Amino acid sequence: MKMRKFLVVLDDSRECLNAMRFAALRAAHTGGGVTILSVIPADEIQHFMGVADLMRQEARERIEGHFEVFAKWMRDRQGVNPELVIREGEPVAEILALIRDDPQIGVLVLGASTDKSGPGPLVTQMSRTSGSLPIPMTIVPGDISKERLESIT
Repeated sequence: MKMRKFLVVLDDSRECLNAMRFAALRAAHTGGGVTILSVIPADEIQHFMGVADLMRQEARERIEGHFEVFAKWMRDRQGVNPELVIREGEPVAEILALIRDDPQIGVLVLGASTDKSGPGPLVTQMSRTSGSLPIPMTIVPGDISKERLESIT
């Protein structure tokens, strides 16, 4: 039986934290894995000679540092060793492409913002395409407590 992986998106949002925690707990309880995707928006990279490469490198280093914090927690606390995938482009398109490219990914986990303006652009956009997603999507409330998360995973 192939291992099922939980796909989580790493970004600068607060709700990303609960999505990470949920994915790690579910993976630990089901013998699954975690793939963490971070997308560098194409429009963040300036396309001038030399500058694009430097910006790309800086973005990668920032992402890897951010990832290591989550990865250490997942390894130490949950016994899950996550993998990091960094892509460039538009987040929704890259999420869908990764799901297509990796048949082991079985669940997409997103964190919903507690902001009054809505659950966040990623949740909003992914919800629109959820009917045609090849895998289930789990949306984790941004203000759910750690204890509640642990009790439901």
